[in-house]
Amino acid sequence: MAISERELEFNKNEDNMRLLVDDLKYKFKQVAKGGGDKAAAKQHEKGKMLCRERIDYLRDENSHWVEIGAFAGDDMYHEYGGCQSGGVVAGIGYVKGRQCVIVANDATVKAGAWFPITGKKNLRAQEIAMENRLPIIYLVDSAGVFLPMQDEIFPDKEHFGRIFRNNAIMSSKGIIQIAAVMGSCVAGGAYLPIMSDEALIVDKTGSIFLAGSYLVKAAIGEDIDNETLGGSVSQTEISGVIDDRFPDDKSCLDRIKFLIDKIGTSEKAGFDRATPAEPKLNPKEIFGIKPSDNAKPYDSLEVIKRLVDNSEFEQYKEGFGKTIICGYGRIDGWAVGIVANNRLLVKTKKGEMQFGGVIYSDSADKAARFIMNCNQKKIPLVFLQDVTGFMVGSKSEHGGIIKDGAKMVNAMSNSTVPKFTIIIGNSYGAGNYAMCGKAYDPRLIYAWPSAGIAVMGGEQAAKVLLQIEKSALKAKGETMSEEEEKALLEKIVSRYNRQLSPYYAAARLWVDGVIDPLETRKIISEGISAANHAPIEKFNVGVLQV
Repeated sequence: MAISERELEFNKNEDNMRLLVDDLKYKFKQVAKGGGDKAAAKQHEKGKMLCRERIDYLRDENSHWVEIGAFAGDDMYHEYGGCQSGGVVAGIGYVKGRQCVIVANDATVKAGAWFPITGKKNLRAQEIAMENRLPIIYLVDSAGVFLPMQDEIFPDKEHFGRIFRNNAIMSSKGIIQIAAVMGSCVAGGAYLPIMSDEALIVDKTGSIFLAGSYLVKAAIGEDIDNETLGGSVSQTEISGVIDDRFPDDKSCLDRIKFLIDKIGTSEKAGFDRATPAEPKLNPKEIFGIKPSDNAKPYDSLEVIKRLVDNSEFEQYKEGFGKTIICGYGRIDGWAVGIVANNRLLVKTKKGEMQFGGVIYSDSADKAARFIMNCNQKKIPLVFLQDVTGFMVGSKSEHGGIIKDGAKMVNAMSNSTVPKFTIIIGNSYGAGNYAMCGKAYDPRLIYAWPSAGIAVMGGEQAAKVLLQIEKSALKAKGETMSEEEEKALLEKIVSRYNRQLSPYYAAARLWVDGVIDPLETRKIISEGISAANHAPIEKFNVGVLQV
């Protein structure tokens, strides 16, 4: 029996996505090794658990875990041997049935020292705890600031010191913080556990002080060893800086479980949740629906139907502003409002054709109204990004595209219901902004391995940059040969395509991670569960140019 062209395309897409997901899983296995087997063996020799072992022991068995920033630092800091996962593992997990943010230094990566990306990742974890009013657990095992890069981690607003400012802010807001000193905790880093609500320490392996023995000797001439200076006995029985000490990692982690189990309940946001149901249409078919080429069109509605419960989705203004799909559904029981870029070429009532993935005035207006409606109804928003930007040209400009785009950005920016963003394909230019990119405070933002994030596509950018280069040469009375033009074009495209990669974005924490498309429902559901711990403010969009 002959296979149709459509089936061939489906199979090709499916094979491509499977390869991308396999590559994702391989990359994760590599970063999960931290500093490698030798470094791990050294930690075990000291009687210490590895950071991921600590997290696994702390978390409830068979519970969901949403990792944050697994690829932070990926392919960065080559001159220093890299910094896998930013030297810290972080995420949202369950301890004694309660959602918590867990942050654990990885002592196998440069002794857990803080690189610039380490600071950014720790701040992101604290941001998630603050936004969602989740308890946060710090498993401290760090040598402090990575001195060769101190100028990039020490003095600025979003640097190392912001961590301790956040400790104080969370404490004032009643957000529970528990810290366990399970290894080194030195210099300014010593403030983190002591500014937490509870501070614990592991005997022999844990130590905490503002200055180690070498610095003490250099500064004031005192001879003293680290254990006497700031070991578990000194800091619990002499200084009283630490609340309790424990003989090993497991007993310390058991105490954290005990403490979390005693926390009382607080006011909820009140998002609606029905009995969860799986999609009726097979989610695995997303692999074949999403084209391997991000420039190709596809029916975004078919993707949505494989993400929502019972594959039930009710569209808002279905016949208007068709390049954005808006509508209501449920994900794992949670009521959601979905804003998705429609990737099909569509025809308006006036007979005009509109390109898929492009935001036009009518679609921007529709999305703005839908976002406001979801805020009125207290429905969390999910943005599915596959956008090439806003429509350009005289017709769009004269039709007020800037005004309608601003209306959408205004409504989305002022939204008080939690927002969740999944980048499934293109994420270009102002389209990234309007569809709730990282700058617009989504509670969680993840990318599929098929995503591409940049101000514009590689080919487009290369042609623009080439024209600029040629104009500059022409002004000097010089020209470029065909071979030189081709070589420059290839160089620009290669560089741009590398920067388009979702891993490039994940390394810099522009997204919280890269995920298998089949994990999308879990990420959104756990995100809303977390957000439900934090009551929302009244929605007010301010001034809108109607």
